[in-house]
Amino acid sequence: MNLLDSMEVYVLSVEKGSLSAAATACGISATMAGNHLRTLEKRLGMQLVNRTTRRLHITAFGEDYYMRCKEILKLVAETDAQAQNLQLAPAGKLRVTAPVTFGTEALMPALSVYLDRYPEVSVDLTLCDRVVDLAEEGFEVAIRIGQLPDSALIAKSLAPYRLMMCASPEYLARKGTPGKLEDLSQHECLSFSPAALAHWRLTDQDGVCRVPVSGRLQVNQGQALRVAALHGMGIVLQPAFLLEADVRAGRLVQLFPAHGTPSRPMSVVYLPDRYRSPKLRSFVDFLVERFC
Repeated sequence: MNLLDSMEVYVLSVEKGSLSAAATACGISATMAGNHLRTLEKRLGMQLVNRTTRRLHITAFGEDYYMRCKEILKLVAETDAQAQNLQLAPAGKLRVTAPVTFGTEALMPALSVYLDRYPEVSVDLTLCDRVVDLAEEGFEVAIRIGQLPDSALIAKSLAPYRLMMCASPEYLARKGTPGKLEDLSQHECLSFSPAALAHWRLTDQDGVCRVPVSGRLQVNQGQALRVAALHGMGIVLQPAFLLEADVRAGRLVQLFPAHGTPSRPMSVVYLPDRYRSPKLRSFVDFLVERFC
């Protein structure tokens, strides 16, 4: 007899309280169900149940064996489901959240490629700079920038999030070009908030340093800060992908390229389901391909 079939009969007989009920659930005769149970006990050399005329009474060994059989049967079922999923084409709605600037400037252009590749998938993208609770808010995947706290989420690393410091030629002609990092304190520096503006973390020959900066304009959106820099309103420190085209076109001038700025880690995170759906797996793999 098939061992897994015998395990299933045994588990059902324990849960339903009798061999006849287990036989009905499995679509076999009560005699066949009894044969499965006797085959198991003979194989194990141990008694699993004490039989009475009314119901089965599970033994101490039988209780432990019942729990193990449940785990084995569950794993077999999940493995079968995984194999079926792997054969399915990605389809359905995928809820994604990402930071505003990265989502607008980098992820949106990439999504056109992803959606062309997987025509049965639709993406519901929410852009925000707060940390979203995936389980509470119903998201399947998120892109996070910065060090990840300890959590139950599964994370895959993407390419680091590089920053670039720039100003317009008009601003530099009017205010002068800073010659050393300390000169930044004498310039109009543009940032997200007064707290973020107090210091910029940069690198010099001694490693990472905190450079005091100040300015009269703060904006809570990266693209708006870029526009402010283009209009000569000050020096901006923003993601390289947001400013590189302006530097190539001469609209902005990169400052302190030899010093550089510390990059920030970037990750894609998702809930720890044992087996990812085809749409989630396809999206995570695409992000790793595109942004690594």
